[in-house]
Amino acid sequence: MEILKDSFGRKFPYFRLSITDVCNFKCGYCLPNGYQVDKSDHRTFLKIDEIERLARGLSELGVCKIRLTGGEPTIRKDFFDIVKLIKEKPGIKKIVITTNGYRLNKIAHQIKDSGLDGINISIDSLDREKFKKITDHDRLPEILEGIKILQDLNFKNIKINAVLLKGVNDSEEEFNQWANFIKNNEIDFRYIELMQTGDNLDYFKKYHISAKKFIDYLNQNKWIIQTLGRDAGPSKNYLNPEFKGKFGVIAPYSKDFCKSCNRLRITARGDLRLCLFGNTGINIRHLIQKDDQIEEFKDLILKQLNFKKESHYLELGDTGLTKNLSTTGG
Repeated sequence: MEILKDSFGRKFPYFRLSITDVCNFKCGYCLPNGYQVDKSDHRTFLKIDEIERLARGLSELGVCKIRLTGGEPTIRKDFFDIVKLIKEKPGIKKIVITTNGYRLNKIAHQIKDSGLDGINISIDSLDREKFKKITDHDRLPEILEGIKILQDLNFKNIKINAVLLKGVNDSEEEFNQWANFIKNNEIDFRYIELMQTGDNLDYFKKYHISAKKFIDYLNQNKWIIQTLGRDAGPSKNYLNPEFKGKFGVIAPYSKDFCKSCNRLRITARGDLRLCLFGNTGINIRHLIQKDDQIEEFKDLILKQLNFKKESHYLELGDTGLTKNLSTTGG
């Protein structure tokens, strides 16, 4: 079996597959005005038969983990059908999702029954008013209820992500709230450093703060850094023997962040993106229309890896093609 590798020796066992750009939240750092239809792009989102061929081709390329993202992936009416068909691919050992937790309390049983191997939920604050202000939705209680239902069903791999925002959720009080939350819950909580995208420069200037602030808190409170697994994401994880859960930090501006890159992306309209912030995107959709195109599809992906750059150059203010995070699956 082929293993995807780039010219810097990095291996890619992990794909992030966006299945919709649509999101029903209005988070300030991503879609402050809500989802807007891109009138310049008339292509539909990937259809289920295209996703099936895509998953088949990727599994034959040695990909063992697929993360379904959006927008908000659970908005799709065929969401659980997509999960099922990817689960059936022999090489795909893990299928996980990133979600805003919308309707989580209503679909928790389906999530457990679907065979999903993990879930990442975006919760930027445990303070209900702050959550409402950031997302424009007063849904924190039902999301937390959904998490509780998943735990009661013995669903194991639950992670929570928050974007670190200066003056909003970066206080020691907030950090302590999360520490109390993971002390008795087997849940990983990670702060993601705010990233500059094509249309959020003013927001970025106002709210960006280095992840160092949270890392300092972890060091002061005796958290110990953990080593990474083969298909792990970009988070640096911290352990504390007194806590059931883990803390994590995703700091894209940190030195050598791209050295451990192990994932590629496909957008909801079928563009391969070698980097979340890369300037290169190539459409692969024409090669997932028929079953006899799988070899050609695999060949194209192998060739494209030659163009993957060493770094995203975010620290130079280069945001590439990414207008906002919902268009690339975050």
